[in-house]
Order: sequence, then C-alpha cells, then structure tokens
Amino acid sequence: MKCVLRAVFPSIPLSLAVLLVGLWLNAEPGPGVLVLSLILALVIPHVAQRLDREFARIGSLKPLPKLIFVMLYDIVRANLQVARLILRPGQDFVSGWVWIPLELTNIHGITALASLITVTPGTISAELSEDRRHILIHVLNLRDPQAIIDEIKERYEKPLREIFP
Repeated sequence: MKCVLRAVFPSIPLSLAVLLVGLWLNAEPGPGVLVLSLILALVIPHVAQRLDREFARIGSLKPLPKLIFVMLYDIVRANLQVARLILRPGQDFVSGWVWIPLELTNIHGITALASLITVTPGTISAELSEDRRHILIHVLNLRDPQAIIDEIKERYEKPLREIFP
C-alpha cells in the first residue's frame, strides 16, 4: 500500500502545496479550478522528481547574524537612495548592467546571493551564466561598476561562501 501511495504521490507535501496554492490563487474557486489543481497536484511532483537536484551543504552559520544585519541596513540605505533619486528630478544618474564574477559555486549560495541583490532596492539580479561563474545585475545608479562589484562580493558573497561552502 505504501509503495502504491508513493508511486501516485512522490511528495505529499508538494502535492498539498500545489493544490492549496492552486485554490488560493483563484478568486472564485469552482469545480473546474478544483479539478485543475488536483491534476497539477498529481503531475508536478512527478516532474519535480526527475529534476537534477543539488542538495544544500551548510558550512558555518556564524556569519549569518552579521549578514542579516548588513542586508537590513543595506535595504534601508538603498530605499533612501532610491527615494532621493526619484524625489529630486533632474538629478544625474546612470543605470546599467554589470556582470559580477562569482567565487560561490554552491547553487544554493548563488540563489541566496541573487535574492539578496534583488531585495535591495535599486538592484536586481537578471541572469546567471551557464557556467555559474558570473551573475548579471541591473543597477539603478551605476556610477562606479567596480565599486558595486566589490561591495556585493565583500558584503554578501564573502559570508555566503562560509555558509554555503
């Protein structure tokens, strides 16, 4: 019985999550939405099971508190900088794209880095190179590309290399 259940539902938590999100995202869930959500709840775990997984290896969590503080500080600082740019019309600023070379090799660390970049106002991560050695970001106020690269590598990538070896 357990094998049959596992064959139908390779991941019961994922199936439940897909079902609940499918119902939750629809303003007026009806029979059609329920059937579609059930089908997706059955199919998506089978597709996800075939994906190549790379499990997270966690190194030291020692830099995590400082990284969280730095991230929160940078978010507040960036919000103020973006507000200043928007509220002072005619102010010169140049937005642009920057490729940041990565020393991180763990995909979970790279994902965390991309997320930190994206949640900071004025920057957004856009692409990861195929070899996972560079990440492309867009910067709202790009005066000194090298300074942006150095800041991201020192403030975010360095502690993430310790957390995700």
